[in-house]
Amino acid sequence: MPIQKYDPFKDLFDLQEKMHRLLLEAFVHAESREDSAGSWSPSMDIYETDDAVVVVAELPGLAREDIDIKIDHGTLVLQGERRFSRKEKEEKYMRIERHYGKFSRTIAIPSSVDTSDVAADLHNGVLEVRLPKREAARPRSIRVPIG
Repeated sequence: MPIQKYDPFKDLFDLQEKMHRLLLEAFVHAESREDSAGSWSPSMDIYETDDAVVVVAELPGLAREDIDIKIDHGTLVLQGERRFSRKEKEEKYMRIERHYGKFSRTIAIPSSVDTSDVAADLHNGVLEVRLPKREAARPRSIRVPIG
């Protein structure tokens, strides 16, 4: 059975990310009611491997030019906009359930991440951002001779 490393700061990072997002929504993105009514938040998964922290976000219908990825002061910021486009002026919608408008997600980055080598890929509406760990933060195996 593999030994799992306990990270005492994981809950603090989660709380920090939630508070940062709440403050961004409340103060930074305080726009007119019409603009903020269209805002939405893409679903995300964040997981860790031996070599990297990986962020996966669902962004169906968005192209690369609709998405902005920034790293700023220990946070990863995903921003973009899904625009509502009507092809015909005669359309009479009975229901609109898809979300449109601007979005912004902010994720706290652990200090073990090397932000100089971040890679992102968008495929079939799924964005994957790989944040590689610093060499010193990667797990190592050491053989100890028993004599």
